[in-house]
Amino acid sequence: MDVTGLAPLLALLVPLLGAAGVVLLRHRTPARELCGIVAGIVQFGLVATLVPTVREGGTVSFTLSAFLPEASIALRADALGVVLAGTAAVLWVLTTLYAMGYLGTARDPALTRFHACFCLTMAATVGVAFAANLLTLFLFYEALTFITYPLVTHTGTPEAARGGRRYLVYQLGAGIAFLLPAIVLTYLEAGTLDFVRGGSFGPDTGGALPVIIYVFFLLGIAKAALMPMHGWLPAAMVAPVPVSALLHAVAVVNVGVFSLLRVALDVYGLELVDTLGLDVLTLVITSITILIASIHALRLDDLKGILAYSTIGQLSYMILGMALLSPAGRTGAVLHLVGHSFSKITLFFAVGSLYVGSHRALASELRGIGRQMPWTTAAFAIGALSIIGLPPTVGFIAKYFLFVGAVEARQWPVLAVLSVSTLLAAGYYLRMLRSALFDSPLAAPEGGVGGGSGLMYAPAVGESRALLLVPMLVTAAVTLLLGVAPGLILDLIRVASG
Repeated sequence: MDVTGLAPLLALLVPLLGAAGVVLLRHRTPARELCGIVAGIVQFGLVATLVPTVREGGTVSFTLSAFLPEASIALRADALGVVLAGTAAVLWVLTTLYAMGYLGTARDPALTRFHACFCLTMAATVGVAFAANLLTLFLFYEALTFITYPLVTHTGTPEAARGGRRYLVYQLGAGIAFLLPAIVLTYLEAGTLDFVRGGSFGPDTGGALPVIIYVFFLLGIAKAALMPMHGWLPAAMVAPVPVSALLHAVAVVNVGVFSLLRVALDVYGLELVDTLGLDVLTLVITSITILIASIHALRLDDLKGILAYSTIGQLSYMILGMALLSPAGRTGAVLHLVGHSFSKITLFFAVGSLYVGSHRALASELRGIGRQMPWTTAAFAIGALSIIGLPPTVGFIAKYFLFVGAVEARQWPVLAVLSVSTLLAAGYYLRMLRSALFDSPLAAPEGGVGGGSGLMYAPAVGESRALLLVPMLVTAAVTLLLGVAPGLILDLIRVASG
């Protein structure tokens, strides 16, 4: 049997089987959680079998249903899809381990639902990664919205309900109002919904309609969190840390960016993007998003809020890199999709570990924490340095390509945006690191009640349990590894970026 030929389908089915296993073993822990871990490992193995084919520019296709000859539901694995699917699979396994330490392994129906939704989230993510056309992408994209809603509202608090409602309003509203019309208009204009490298629109495409369709795609793919469609992301931070880590560093946000990259590369094509001036439009929107998000993050004290607005800005880096239309810019965009996933999930893991080990959730409460929680602080520092773009992290390599791409494209205003946003990121991350490493530790007030956050300070602040530390240290190590040895994935990324 040709496993490679079936790999896209099997990679989609394995997390579905994992979800079924979670439900069947709901009364047996930790066997319930192990279903997700095993499924993630198997899924990564299946994706890895595709690397030799896609690295040479090939694809592997599988048709699920051909009930509409013009737009079948079909899978097609190429280099770009493998990058997204492989990154998500690795981080799914690590996040599941982290969730076991953060949320526990009790025989709780809410935890069963949590882990089952984790598995289904990965199925939808792979469905988007390997979608062969806009119809397939749309179905899995919207399925991801419904699957992740119970994760956002997991705690069941009124605040979680409000955050969940905002999440749905943004995602479903944008999908119905903009994304679906964009897909229909694309079919009417191009005569196909299939993804074609170089673009499915004809070479003579022109006029206002393709520009309008492109704007609809930018607004309709709200998961990419371009302003003004970004408000759902900070609202969804009411979810537990493992959910925020998976959704806002890997699955949901990467699916949004990936979908826009797919539209630019395989619906319009870079030549048409240039001809219609869509590159300039995209650069303006992403630059505004980067600067506003960075400035807002600089003003915040809540750690998860800072990470939320940092994520909004970093996602726009990826889209901006593609819009530069230069080889280095495109390479930086796809590399940043991978690098940001590992860097930002490290930061989320560290914030969760800080809360468990010290009950501190504010940047102003990190004074001296580096001496009390050295491993967590070290991981946080690695993630922060990568987001800023400093060596020896993968963030430095990605930003290097983005800076070179801006120079190649002669986009000097973009070069300024990249420089200013780097300084702003350094402002809020280095401020926290300075306080954590060099300030005197906070002393517990009389009565044990903390100041600004109203949280109880632990009598003895110390490192979190191993199930929290190990996944965090692994993602931090990968952040460094990809910074000192980027050649491990650069060949695949260059193929993926076209």
